[in-house]
Amino acid sequence: MTTIIDEMVAAARGCALLLIGNRTASQYFDFSQRGLVGSFIAILMATTFSAYLPALLGQEPSVSVLRVILTSAIAFGLQLGFAALALRQMKRLDGFVPYLVAENWATFFLSLITLVLALFGLGGDVFLVVVGLVMLVIQINIARLIVTLAPLQVAIFLIAQLVAGSIGLLIVGLSMPLPADAGTLVSALG
Repeated sequence: MTTIIDEMVAAARGCALLLIGNRTASQYFDFSQRGLVGSFIAILMATTFSAYLPALLGQEPSVSVLRVILTSAIAFGLQLGFAALALRQMKRLDGFVPYLVAENWATFFLSLITLVLALFGLGGDVFLVVVGLVMLVIQINIARLIVTLAPLQVAIFLIAQLVAGSIGLLIVGLSMPLPADAGTLVSALG
C-alpha cells in the first residue's frame, strides 16, 4: 500500500516528464479513486499555500484569504465543468479522471515551486511569464499524453479551460470587487 508521500514522489516524476513531453509520464500517476483523493489533497494544499503566501513572506495581503480561496474554488469548479463538457462532446469522458489527477498534481507542484522561489525573493513579471509558459506546456502535455487527445482536440480542450478561467475571474470580479485601496492602485497604473 502506497502512502501519500509515495504518491507525491511518483507524481513529481510524472510532472517532470510532462514538462519535457515524455510519453511515459502517465505511469507515475495513480488514476484510481485513491489516487484521485490524493490529488485533491494536493490541490487543497496548493490553494492553502496560495492563500497564505503573503503572510508567509511577511507582507500585508492585498486581498483576503477568503477571496483567494473563493477565487480558486470558483475557477477550479468552472475549469472542471468546462473540461468535462469538452471531453463529453469529444466522447472522451474516460479521460476526465486522469486529467484531473495530473492537473491537480501539476498545480500542487507549481504552487510549491512558486512558494519556494518567492521565499527566496524571486519574482516579478519575467517570473510570472516563465511560470505561465511552464503551466501551458504541462497543460498541453496533459491533454496529449494523459488524456491522449488529438491535436485539434487539445486546442479545443485548452480553449474550454481558458474560457472557464476567464468566466471565473469575471464572476469573482463582479461579485467581490477589489478593496478601495487596491482599486485606486489599479486605476493609477492604468
